[in-house]
Amino acid sequence: MRIFVTGATGVVGRRAVPLLIAAGHEVTAVARSAEKAKALAAAGASPVVVDLFDADAVRRAVAGQDAVINLATAVPPSSRALMRSAWKEMDRIRSDASAILVDAAMAGGVRRFVQEAFAPIYVDNGDGWIDESSPMKPARYNRAVLDAESSARAFTEGGGIGVVLRFGWFYGPDAGGATLDMIRFVRKGWAPAPGPEGFISSISHDDTATAAVAALGVPPGIYNVVDDEPVRRREFFGSMARALGVAPPKFLPKWAGRLMGSVGETLTRSLRISNRKFREASGWAPKYPSVRDAWPELLREAGITPG
Repeated sequence: MRIFVTGATGVVGRRAVPLLIAAGHEVTAVARSAEKAKALAAAGASPVVVDLFDADAVRRAVAGQDAVINLATAVPPSSRALMRSAWKEMDRIRSDASAILVDAAMAGGVRRFVQEAFAPIYVDNGDGWIDESSPMKPARYNRAVLDAESSARAFTEGGGIGVVLRFGWFYGPDAGGATLDMIRFVRKGWAPAPGPEGFISSISHDDTATAAVAALGVPPGIYNVVDDEPVRRREFFGSMARALGVAPPKFLPKWAGRLMGSVGETLTRSLRISNRKFREASGWAPKYPSVRDAWPELLREAGITPG
């Protein structure tokens, strides 16, 4: 299969591209620089530099492909993530670039379009399980995810197979990533999310990549991609502390999330999200059933010594 991948050098893309190539696919991967293009070429992909907001350029780049996997994002660094303005580029990618890619895919005869999305947009459901039909309540900073999902739905309505992957909160060993920021907080004795009893549904970088590949074989629709076992925030950060060999962290009260803007409001929700639909449709299973299982290996990969 000929596959066009955006976000190919991001935390998900740089893991997914080698898996796609190993599976025998011909991958054309978007690169943002000559250095990243070299890395993609070394992995066996055909790199292409294209402005995702240039409709004509995107149409030329996508022509002749069988599938598009849109993993393009612009997540701001943790130091700026609480600022609404820091998410403007992400809004633009999800609202404008996704629509441009879908238009190009439809014009070019692409059969399948896979769109990344965000699972923690559901209404707080306490201890109850959440599936793809559960009520949603996007926050101001992530409302554009619905635009991206709408573009994928339009692809299906146009006769193609549009697939939306609602990823949980990411965790992984990548340098400079949010997980390393969380580790720094926990080592200082604090959990970086208010309210210990709410559920958090997360997914490792490695498992997002295998899910992106598995999405090439599922029926059209929306799928939650999260760990098998969501955990309460107390256990999420407590298990991290155990792996680090430090004391369990202290938590701010849930109401403190209101002081952190729309990002903080999302962080305080209790979201026990099920991945059952995607598992049954694809046969996919996460490497780590729960974040509890992931921390020891993740710390080794990141070169972090407990204690």
